[in-house]
Amino acid sequence: MTGEQNPEKLDKIIEARMKLKARFEEKMKETPSMADPNPMGRGPINRHGMPQTPIGQTITQKWPVLDLGYHPQIPMDKWRLIIDGEVENPVMLKWEDFLALPQTDDISDFHCVTTWSKLDMSWSGVRLMDLAALVQPKETATHLMCYGYDTYTTNVSLEEALKPDVMLVHTVEGEPLPLEHGGPLRMITPQLYAWKGSKWIKRIEFLSANKLGFWEERGYSNTAYPWRNDRYS
Repeated sequence: MTGEQNPEKLDKIIEARMKLKARFEEKMKETPSMADPNPMGRGPINRHGMPQTPIGQTITQKWPVLDLGYHPQIPMDKWRLIIDGEVENPVMLKWEDFLALPQTDDISDFHCVTTWSKLDMSWSGVRLMDLAALVQPKETATHLMCYGYDTYTTNVSLEEALKPDVMLVHTVEGEPLPLEHGGPLRMITPQLYAWKGSKWIKRIEFLSANKLGFWEERGYSNTAYPWRNDRYS
């Protein structure tokens, strides 16, 4: 699933990606899901150095559906993704624009705060890092606020959001992302609890200070680190 790609535009995204990576690389390496000296969990070491199964989690083969009780159905000709806030080049992408961005295939794990984990899920989509490279965050940017078509919101720090396994995905296990799991597009955050990945995503706002999202305002953790059992504030 790809759109018509502009080589010159892709080269600019790659250049901006490298600058962003250099800017945030040390902060990313120091985050708890990569650098915690005493992570809580069990099993073999995973892709980013933590025990495969975080504390309090049970492995499942199913993929349970959790949401606010509303599955928005947006006609693809009316679907838009806005990326704005503390950025140099805010954009509004149509579906074909999104598919023309660099596409990435990845395998990662999915950890839900309700105590289940699904391992080795196969995804396709666009890295958040590449979306950030497109809009060029200002030096003042520290966090994101993600908004869903279902009115959901959630916040993520930039050092977490810019990790290479954080993606906006349209495909799972080789099939289009189902509506009930956030299709046509959702965010995934493999190193955080999954509520940090907005379903039916429609807007990403870069912020100069942290702001709480839907569940964070209702007592969930601001940071959501699975290997610290970091579920509630």
